[in-house]
Amino acid sequence: MTSGPGTSGVLLPLALAQFICSFAGSNMNVMINDISEDLDTTVQGVQVAITVFLLVMAALMIPGGKLTDRYGRKRCFLAGLVIYGVGALLSAAAPGLGVLILGNSILEGVGTALLIPPVYILTTLLFTETTSRARAFGVIMGLGGIGAAAGPLIGGLITWGLSWRAAFVFQALVIAGIVLLSRKIEDPLPPDPERPFDVRGAVLSAAGLILVVMGVLAADNNGWLTLGLMVGGALVLVWFFRSARAKERAGEEPLLSPSLFRNRTSNLGLITQNIQWLVLMGTSFVVATYLQVVRGYNAIETGVIFTAATLGLLASSLAAERLAERRAQRTLAMAGFLLTAAGIGVLLALVAGTPNPWAFAPGLLLIGLGLGVMLTPSVNIVQSSFPEHQQGEISGLSRSVSNLGSSLGTAVAGTILVSGLTKHAYAASMITLAAIAVLGLVAAALLPRSTAPRTKAAGAAR
Repeated sequence: MTSGPGTSGVLLPLALAQFICSFAGSNMNVMINDISEDLDTTVQGVQVAITVFLLVMAALMIPGGKLTDRYGRKRCFLAGLVIYGVGALLSAAAPGLGVLILGNSILEGVGTALLIPPVYILTTLLFTETTSRARAFGVIMGLGGIGAAAGPLIGGLITWGLSWRAAFVFQALVIAGIVLLSRKIEDPLPPDPERPFDVRGAVLSAAGLILVVMGVLAADNNGWLTLGLMVGGALVLVWFFRSARAKERAGEEPLLSPSLFRNRTSNLGLITQNIQWLVLMGTSFVVATYLQVVRGYNAIETGVIFTAATLGLLASSLAAERLAERRAQRTLAMAGFLLTAAGIGVLLALVAGTPNPWAFAPGLLLIGLGLGVMLTPSVNIVQSSFPEHQQGEISGLSRSVSNLGSSLGTAVAGTILVSGLTKHAYAASMITLAAIAVLGLVAAALLPRSTAPRTKAAGAAR
């Protein structure tokens, strides 16, 4: 599987890092009742904590990728692990929602934004042969998807057996293990302390994304505030892109090159990535919240029901390599969205007709299968659209777009749900997610028919 010097033993810590970060994005969904009761907060308060974690990742992922050139990939990876571990321990000891947001949403989010870019940049640099690189990315993406899908089950087991706080201790222990395993990693390129860093671009991009998502979160309280935040966020993002274009024309290095958005195939691939994670995290939050708050299930019962999605994603991920050899990436992306939309339809149809909790299983299974089929092709399409010297930059953009989708999924679908917390609100949330999945299908259908399977470098999920 490995290629190039110094790659033996490198893949495991890199893949585990992606697993634990994806796990952190979804495992809190089954702890909503336990956390809200213990910390004397509301479902909306827990939703804000989850969304801010995903948003911090999205807002800082591109700056995090840029910092790897200046300070070194391994150094940023280890720094991110330490910050993440501190955040996990602080979350475990949180006396209230504010400290939980500081530990989980802020520190873990910052840590993730520092450690995830090196995962994919190091993989690109260390696995130099096309086949070995594709397989390495397949392992990393597979563990990332499983971490997101299995988060509710693992989190539910830990919460049921011990407490929700123990789930954060579990994260800290995994981080400690990754730090030990990372001793074998060698950075193939020396850091460049003189490399410029676009501070203004980092601030503008982060501020714009934060304003947009916070505007969505405010929708159930104040419509005018929502409009103001979203318009303000859009204006800040326009300012960011104008600033980046001006820097590039002046011969300076912007945080993100506007030229990355001139590739139509890549743009469509980014849209599909964003929607995939939006649907996954939105469904995870809505179904988990509905099961606990409306139907009264505990963390372990909710986690067991989500096993269907985990099994579906695992099955399709294991078959991903064979599928990629036989079908074009466009075909796989379209098939994935069709399966996902069908899964949401089944969730609505079966759940409405029966109180049996296992009525959720068929729909979740289809969603897991669909996401597993299309995660790798969508990222490969984006990564393969650019030459080797732009892989680091496009990887940062790709993961930022994916994480933005995750935060928007929790914000949009979650805001619709918590506004009512009834069967009708659940149905409205799922119908919204189904409509968004159809938009993803349209974007996938617009991809070039010639997008080849796995002959090019793979990229990163989330």
